[in-house]
Amino acid sequence: MVQGKLEVTIKINELPEAKTVENGWQQFEVDCDGRIISITVKPKVWKKLTDAQANYPQWVAAIAGKLGEATDNGFVLLEANIQTFEKKVKPPAEGVA
Repeated sequence: MVQGKLEVTIKINELPEAKTVENGWQQFEVDCDGRIISITVKPKVWKKLTDAQANYPQWVAAIAGKLGEATDNGFVLLEANIQTFEKKVKPPAEGVA
């Protein structure tokens, strides 16, 4: 049998409400089609989200991590990392009716 690695990627486009837990880490939840994903990240990783919120009119973040333990209504995302991207607004196409 071949060994694989299961990773989950969640995309968001607004800053979630987070609470500070030990060592300044931020903990928040994301509702993915009714499944609640619990995520805890280091302050440096959380800063990527707050910077995107502050610097881009529209943005998207990809949160990737390992599938952790199941919860009553979702699961915990382990070793989460975040990448943020500015979302460019496309100009309306000219001459299209």
